[in-house]
Amino acid sequence: MRVDIKGFFSKKPVIGVVHLPPLPGSPDYMGSFEDVLERAVRDVKNLVENGVDAIIVENFMDTPYSIRVRNPETIAAFSIISWELKKIVDCPIGLNLLRNSGPEAYAIACIINADFIRVNALVEHIWAPEGLLTPVAREIMLKRRSLNCYDVAVFADVNVKHGKPVMDLDMAVREAITRGKADAVIVTGKHTSEPPDPSTAYYVKSISDKPVVIGSGITPDNIRLYWDLADGFIVGTYFKVKSITTNPVDPSKVRRLMTLVNKLRKQGS
Repeated sequence: MRVDIKGFFSKKPVIGVVHLPPLPGSPDYMGSFEDVLERAVRDVKNLVENGVDAIIVENFMDTPYSIRVRNPETIAAFSIISWELKKIVDCPIGLNLLRNSGPEAYAIACIINADFIRVNALVEHIWAPEGLLTPVAREIMLKRRSLNCYDVAVFADVNVKHGKPVMDLDMAVREAITRGKADAVIVTGKHTSEPPDPSTAYYVKSISDKPVVIGSGITPDNIRLYWDLADGFIVGTYFKVKSITTNPVDPSKVRRLMTLVNKLRKQGS
């Protein structure tokens, strides 16, 4: 793998989210690809220069999402932006092509030399606003083989936010790891910016032999609570101006959280 999973998670990394403005092919695209790219570059610099350990790129503002992204203009735009961001960072980079385009994201990651992808429904059926999300683990593994690209890690959501799972949590975790071949599992709250119940994080950590990532709702006010319940954190909304997910990154908020994270790391060393 491009990113050494054991080494990456040894310090409980903070992965900053780059929420892309609407892309070409999405309902709210405003017509200026240059503006979209400039916003993404600015957010990435504010994240990385203020201490995050990795970034993940999402087509977050492409709502309402397709279950799978098929239109070539969106895939082209997402690929170009991800490649441009990859060139300006010296840290691991991940991709999340919403809503459940894991195979497409995996192919892009292989081509641009990204480190990991996030998949909302790797081995589960999830009832979601977009419809029924269906498992994509087999497609991802076949893509891995067809591209001869075995070193992109797969981070799998279990009972993901903004959805009603068909599979119970215990089965979702175990199947994601064993049959889905996930390299890490992600636990979220019910909605964007909501943290998971601590007992849920504790339970997943207790049954998973892969790293566990908290995928929503982390702030300076609660990260201590989750510090021993997880191996890493994906942080998006808190880092934004006024904690509004669609706003630009506020560098002072990145510094605030990362200062606390570094203190927690020293306490645990």
